[in-house]
Amino acid sequence: MAKVKMKTNRSAKKRFKLTAKGKIKRWKAGGSHYNTKKPQKRKRQLRKATLVHESWEDKVKALLRAS
Repeated sequence: MAKVKMKTNRSAKKRFKLTAKGKIKRWKAGGSHYNTKKPQKRKRQLRKATLVHESWEDKVKALLRAS
């Protein structure tokens, strides 16, 4: 039996969610402060979540993987 288990990266667990199809959802950065100079359209778009780019998916999944 293995002595050491792999641990999930806890900061990644709080920042990313897996969708039903296995893609990774993330929230956009830059919407929490200095909002007076940003247009309303940009602030509205920052509220919505988006998917992690496919080139980063394997790296993020490695952080979320635990056994």
